[in-house]
Amino acid sequence: MKTPPPGQAHHFPIRVYFEDTDAGGVAYHANYLRWAERARTESLRDMGLPHQLMMERHHSILVVRRIEVEYWRPARLDDAIVVETRVMAVRGVTLLLDQRMVWAEEALAALHVELACIDRDTLRPKRIPEPWRAALADAPGAAR
Repeated sequence: MKTPPPGQAHHFPIRVYFEDTDAGGVAYHANYLRWAERARTESLRDMGLPHQLMMERHHSILVVRRIEVEYWRPARLDDAIVVETRVMAVRGVTLLLDQRMVWAEEALAALHVELACIDRDTLRPKRIPEPWRAALADAPGAAR
């Protein structure tokens, strides 16, 4: 779906560099995953809840459990794109996100991301700790 879901998004700017492209100046498809990861990290940091704090205080980490990508138009060399990140749902151990790559208000790609919280030592599923749970659940558009 090209139309973004309702709710406020976190915006993270990215510039497409030569290293991100193929010989034709088109962004390599795997870079969208890297850009989405950076945007997710920065959205948590902007909420005052960086990954490092979750690891230190709760011995927990968020890992990608599932990701689906739909590409509509390629990003090209020197494009200034924005990664929009929206929290869609917060569940016991999982978090669902919608992430969009946008250039000049045109959607380039959409990623539907499911993150799982796990114990960093045992790698077993673990409930998303507070205050991450409350902050994410309170994000505009997030379903509980």
